[in-house]
Amino acid sequence: MNPTFEPTQPQRRKGRLQLLLILAVVIAPMLLAGAMYRFGFWVPETRSFDGVLVANGQGRDALGIAVPSEAEARWELLVTAPQGCTEACQELVYLARQINIGLAREAGRAGHALASGTTLAPVYEQQLQREYPQLKRYALEPSVYAENPDAPAGAQLWIVDPHGNLVLRYDEKIKGKAILDDLKYLLKISQIG
Repeated sequence: MNPTFEPTQPQRRKGRLQLLLILAVVIAPMLLAGAMYRFGFWVPETRSFDGVLVANGQGRDALGIAVPSEAEARWELLVTAPQGCTEACQELVYLARQINIGLAREAGRAGHALASGTTLAPVYEQQLQREYPQLKRYALEPSVYAENPDAPAGAQLWIVDPHGNLVLRYDEKIKGKAILDDLKYLLKISQIG
């Protein structure tokens, strides 16, 4: 016969205390994180991106852009020009291409596109066909674009994820290095596209 071990009362208390400590170590961080999210305390004020974050799940359709269903799923630098492609828009189109080239070996994971609310000037249209052969072109519905509170008037550059969701927005005053850094970071942490 084997003798059975009967723990004493102090040993039981010690074992229960250890169990409660283990549970507290596992559950307390989850409760703290949930409370931080819910009530917004201890949330850092700094950010690691330079654009305006569009974190409400909007897609290109919220801007009035219809994209063909057979479009390739990859990251996109989208230039929107609801009133036509002025000089600021043309600079953003050029910047989008340069950023795409600046991605080096990751350039295949991203593309660049232009969505204009009006037809382009014939001279600029020819220039795009000649100098920007990989630029995708979309039609933009200005009335839908104007109703979106996250879409200010004037030319804007957007980073769009492979699912078609708007991620970051930049105006025409932004420097290309800032956009390149943001896109490189997104590509680094992304498992899609």
